[in-house]
Amino acid sequence: MTWILGIDTSAYTTSVAAVSLEGALMGEERQLLSVPMGNRGMRQSEAVFNHVRNLPGLMEKLTGRIAARGQPAMVAASARPRPVEGSYMPVFQVGSGLGLSLAAALGIECFSTTHQEGHLEAGLYSAEGPRSDRFLAVHLSGGTTEILQVDKRATGFEIRILGGSLDLHAGQLVDRVGVLMGLPFPAGPALDEMAEKAGEDFPRLASSVSGYDFSFSGAETQAERWLSSGVEPSKVARAVEACLANTLEKVIRRAVEENGGSDVLIVGGVAANRYLRSRLRTRLEHPAVGARLYFAQPALSSDNAVGTALLGLKKYRRQSEMGESLNDGQVD
Repeated sequence: MTWILGIDTSAYTTSVAAVSLEGALMGEERQLLSVPMGNRGMRQSEAVFNHVRNLPGLMEKLTGRIAARGQPAMVAASARPRPVEGSYMPVFQVGSGLGLSLAAALGIECFSTTHQEGHLEAGLYSAEGPRSDRFLAVHLSGGTTEILQVDKRATGFEIRILGGSLDLHAGQLVDRVGVLMGLPFPAGPALDEMAEKAGEDFPRLASSVSGYDFSFSGAETQAERWLSSGVEPSKVARAVEACLANTLEKVIRRAVEENGGSDVLIVGGVAANRYLRSRLRTRLEHPAVGARLYFAQPALSSDNAVGTALLGLKKYRRQSEMGESLNDGQVD
């Protein structure tokens, strides 16, 4: 038993991963849920069906690659969206149910964690920081857009939400505008490519910010008007990216100034956007602000089970250490 199995079944991605007990990524498999062209999302019932259909094939691929390493020492699964009371989405029951079943059959533990904590752990792993026990984080995706104060714990995180979107999430803005332009869902990668053709002459979308809270519904409405009136789609795509960057710059700058920390981890599918990364680094890592930004690697920005498996590894190591400590104290 030399590895940890991670399972994450989010709103739009089925994912499984394995990490060794030494902390090395042994393999991962993931599959986007099939959203028909022109649609802007998927019902939870449809997503649940997709996960049930996807998991057997993904598990077969993953375990086929590491079959020589024996069975897992622990299973870790995302059981809910966030580590707060009442957080629930049906899709996560698919992955957590499989995890509990596998663990029962193998006689091992299934460690239940959350999707947001998995994003943070994958970010820390791939960005190699922040190293501090307390840091700021930004979670940018189709289902979450939040500014967080995070404290590391032995097997997860203590998270305080400072603020976030009051209406559309960052990923929803990207996807809704992208689908209107004929891009596939999720639209992030294609919109990123399209925006590269815009040049510097593009219209500006208003950024609505109040404290740590902000709104993107007005930006969506204006982008729709521009597309209807014939504005070049690449310029609208760049305007969407610039709106996201401007909004985040304001709230991150405030969070750094008011919370006494300069380390900021940025995770979630939208965090893979190249313009966003470049703009935030230029503006916030300037000496006048002094922030230190850590971005999850693009491959681990979007939903994945790698962070889930790594959290399971922390739990396994913690239990092993506690067991050794108790044994050390025994007297024959």
